[in-house]
Amino acid sequence: MLIDFFYTLRAAKLPVSVKEFLMLLEAMEANVVGPQSDACSMDDFYYLSRTALIKDEKHFDKFDKAFGAYFKGVEMLTDFAADVPMEWLKKILENELTPEQKAAIQKMGWDELMETLKKRLEEQKERHEGGSKWIGTGGTSPFGNGGYNPQGIRIGGKGGNKSAVKVWDQRAYQDYDDSIELGTRNIKVALRRLRRFAREGAEDEFDLDNTIRSTAANAGYLDIKMRPERHNNVKLLLLMDVGGTMDEHVSRVEELFSAVKGEFKHLEFFYFHNCVYDFLWKNNRRRFAEKFDTWDVIRKYNKDHKLVFVGDATMSPYEILQPGGSVEYNNEEAGAEWIQRLTHAYPKFAWINPEPLGVWQYRQSISIIQQLVSNRMFPLTLKGLEDAMRMLSK
Repeated sequence: MLIDFFYTLRAAKLPVSVKEFLMLLEAMEANVVGPQSDACSMDDFYYLSRTALIKDEKHFDKFDKAFGAYFKGVEMLTDFAADVPMEWLKKILENELTPEQKAAIQKMGWDELMETLKKRLEEQKERHEGGSKWIGTGGTSPFGNGGYNPQGIRIGGKGGNKSAVKVWDQRAYQDYDDSIELGTRNIKVALRRLRRFAREGAEDEFDLDNTIRSTAANAGYLDIKMRPERHNNVKLLLLMDVGGTMDEHVSRVEELFSAVKGEFKHLEFFYFHNCVYDFLWKNNRRRFAEKFDTWDVIRKYNKDHKLVFVGDATMSPYEILQPGGSVEYNNEEAGAEWIQRLTHAYPKFAWINPEPLGVWQYRQSISIIQQLVSNRMFPLTLKGLEDAMRMLSK
């Protein structure tokens, strides 16, 4: 029973043991969830299996994907009375707008956009599909999701045009996996251009050359010499964009993150979403409960750290230039102010962008970020990393 589910989890590289799987089967036999219990939904089985099989919350995202891949559609087949989840339905309305139709949709300014949204919320009383005015799905209204508007506010759902000014939807982001096995050593080789070795700490490594020299000078009497272990002395502060459009680049950023953790002993990392504001975080599942004030980060890590941003810089320009422009909360100061503070605090800095170099000129937000970081933006390629490390090592 459920043996294929077990193999699916193992194929997803989840650390699930046979003992943990047997524990899950015992729970099923005891009717913790099942036909004879009061709780027999797929959601209850999900939480039971996750509790029994997964011991570290950093694996939750991988488990969710494996669980969904194996059980997709099972609940519909076994419970015909259940409502069909909206996310399983194909979009009813697919917009095929001509360039002329897209050009006809006028962009609103920030103040006008926010004021119009308030009026829509007061006037609208029901769900709306398609159209160009009400808050809904599809259509060309600047409010809602699943449609086309060159500049709007996404309310729920997935984005498509990558130009939403604000996103009013609680989302869970995935921590980058720092244990991923790299397919090649190219990233590590590129990062090694930044290494600077020094011998610091306790003298716990045998020094053969000095021992021979000292013994010879001591008339043949053994004189053992020890020395501190040789470590990479570079201090790195890594700020990584996560969620939203960065979901397209997770695998490559995980490779970079894994390589960085393997190469640099003195590493501090934090996450941000789209643009840096007044707080950062280390755990995406607790990003609102465990915040790190950006000012505190600047004060704690002095200027001998090298600062590296990793992000696609793809967002609405309002998120960079406008107070209150964040898609998640009303930030008091514009993101541009915080980027300038960070780059002034750390003279050695660079921005690594996973977006292809060929699209940079077509993204207004990328051009703005490039100016803010003094054109120290490099693509996430072997040559781009080598150029960035060479610049940081000067």
